[in-house]
Amino acid sequence: MDILQQLKEELNVGKWQVEAAVKLMDEGNTIPFLSRYRKEATGALNDEQLRDLAERLNYLRGLEEKKAQVLGSLEEQGKLTEELKRKIQEAPTLVVVDDLYRPYRPKRKTRASVAREKGLEGLARFILEQNTRLPLEEEAAKYLSEEKEITLVTDALQGAKDILAENISDEADDRLFIRNATMAEGTISSAARNGGKGVSQEAGDGKREGKDASKEKLKSGVYEMYYQFEELLKKIAGHRVLALNRGEAEKILTVRLNPPVERILRFLETKLITRDNPFTVPVLKEVVQDSYERLIAPAIEREIRNELTEKAQDGAIAVFGKNLAQLLLQPPVAGKVVLGWDPAFRTGCKLAVVDPTGKVLDTTVIFPTAPQNKVKESKAELKQLIRRHRVDLISLGNGTASRESEQVITELLKELDRPVSYVIVNEAGASVYSASKLATEEFPGLDVGQRSAVSIARRLQDPLAELVKIDPKSIGVGQYQHDMNQKKLGQALNGVVEDSVNKVGVDLNTASVSLLGYVSGLSKAVAKNIVEYREANGRFRSRRQLLEVAKLGPKAFEQCAGFLRVSDGENPLDATGIHPESYEAARKLLDRLGLTMADVREAQKKAAGAKTAGGRTTSANTAGGQAAVSLERRIPSRKRLAEELGIGEITLSDILKELEKPARDPRDDMPGPILRSDVLEMKDLKPGMVLKGTVRNVIDFGAFVDIGVHQDGLVHISQMTERFIRHPLEAVSVGDIVEVQVLEVDTAKKRIALTMKKR
Repeated sequence: MDILQQLKEELNVGKWQVEAAVKLMDEGNTIPFLSRYRKEATGALNDEQLRDLAERLNYLRGLEEKKAQVLGSLEEQGKLTEELKRKIQEAPTLVVVDDLYRPYRPKRKTRASVAREKGLEGLARFILEQNTRLPLEEEAAKYLSEEKEITLVTDALQGAKDILAENISDEADDRLFIRNATMAEGTISSAARNGGKGVSQEAGDGKREGKDASKEKLKSGVYEMYYQFEELLKKIAGHRVLALNRGEAEKILTVRLNPPVERILRFLETKLITRDNPFTVPVLKEVVQDSYERLIAPAIEREIRNELTEKAQDGAIAVFGKNLAQLLLQPPVAGKVVLGWDPAFRTGCKLAVVDPTGKVLDTTVIFPTAPQNKVKESKAELKQLIRRHRVDLISLGNGTASRESEQVITELLKELDRPVSYVIVNEAGASVYSASKLATEEFPGLDVGQRSAVSIARRLQDPLAELVKIDPKSIGVGQYQHDMNQKKLGQALNGVVEDSVNKVGVDLNTASVSLLGYVSGLSKAVAKNIVEYREANGRFRSRRQLLEVAKLGPKAFEQCAGFLRVSDGENPLDATGIHPESYEAARKLLDRLGLTMADVREAQKKAAGAKTAGGRTTSANTAGGQAAVSLERRIPSRKRLAEELGIGEITLSDILKELEKPARDPRDDMPGPILRSDVLEMKDLKPGMVLKGTVRNVIDFGAFVDIGVHQDGLVHISQMTERFIRHPLEAVSVGDIVEVQVLEVDTAKKRIALTMKKR
């Protein structure tokens, strides 16, 4: 197999791009580095394409290793023919290689192997020849042997049939036909286990708790649509596959595959039965049925269920990854003092005030919710906090007691003498972080609840910097994540976090170990070294100082330098996404444009000032104070200039973008959070009401939207757009601000149906 050609065809890119990317990956370059600083070499393959390429490259290389192992084993056995060698070398998947190797793989003891040991292979060949004019019992009688424990003719015949059945099941081409026919024409069906009464009785008293839990799930109707369910295998959606798997694992559903059995049996009979012999035809039909039902069908069903699950998991992981990326890239709320509010009932609401840099100014606990209901006292303490620290925003977690806390907040805001708004923040993972070793090291003097409140405040100020401290699987923007291959899920989500961190860039002088650990080329150990070096030696004044950090060599510096920012340092280019390898070209470019480093530094100061005031960077902050388009206009020929500077056109374009928008943050293009000052309750909703909301999660069949009533509403995929879409991600992303209309409100089930279609 030509792996590079295969990757070219699968990814629909040039072979030269694949060759370059593979070579650079093998040399130890990271995907963020290739995506950002080796665009000319790879033809501008983006991070998603490069990760797909890396994943498939690993699979195909593993496939080639497997083929080499199989060919070596067959050669040792003396059973490698040219035809078999060709088939193995051309096999497109590991499953096909296994099918081809199946007849030659050392087998455990089977009914067929026992029959072969008893010398019944000759009888099996006799039956297969289909030439006899006498009953098979007469030939079988010749194989009777006390020594071999064959005392009955029926035993001899059964042994021969077992050998034939196993031979049929070992035919690779037949298994491929059966697998394809099952996928093309078969269905998957499910039913409520035990008539919809929960876990089967044989679970016993020891399983009482599990049985009760299952009954509760049945009552809630979580799996109700699957009590009598059937769908074509080739059409079933991934989220339904995962739901069936979970229902089966929880012993609520019975799931089965329904292949086109008659067609498969006729196919096998046609291949096996070559003569219309009245003595052999019935036996061979029996052999075919036994081979299929006992040996082939169970294995094929496992393979297909595994394939469906793997495909569904890959799809769900991809959706989770896209949701996570959107969540991580939500714009920071800069220049604001934020009060983080971790709601609770019995233990009280934990509060933490942080300044615009995230530094903790104050913490306390109030009890405005049941059972204490100290609303008046809580409001008084809140007013003092807000006045003392000049709080601008309240970041409220959406967990237990959030609804009750929100009511207190809206009442409080009306009583204040300064404008304060609140935002409901998804607190998923905050409790995981607050109890972690990392949180303990970061806030040794705070308890778990106070750490959680700090996290809730900071994830509004800078979602990326705070969320990188949490296991991506705990952030809560996925679907069935606990049912997936955890290693694969973890790798994919870590890749998303890595891409997001490097897309934004990291301030070398303020970044935490957690954030630095995701920077291209930096390990957790090196990230820790950087922070320790910073604490011992003060601020970094340049990127070059990184080379003084222990264990950071030239290769690591090359990979990480462009993603690390040094604000107000010795070289203003250190605060941009321009890589040090391009500094000379950038200086020459500035000279050609009539600009200086002082112009770049001045533009950066203006941009930083705008951010501190709570604004966002814009093209007006171009170096030299000119509009962004003016830099383009000063270049008569981009191609000629790139050649003069000794760089590629794509690199030239990237340098121009950095000079046009100093301190550019890609998150500025994302919609900011909806600031609220009043509460809306579910009972206030009426069909036809139009509201603005924030997309909190996107799943295969729709999106959940926060419309400010504590219960997210569902926009089904069919209600997203007038045009046909295959997946909700074609229409919305996590963090999007959308206008929705209420379709239906079910207060009993706490369900809100929304539409994005214009009505």
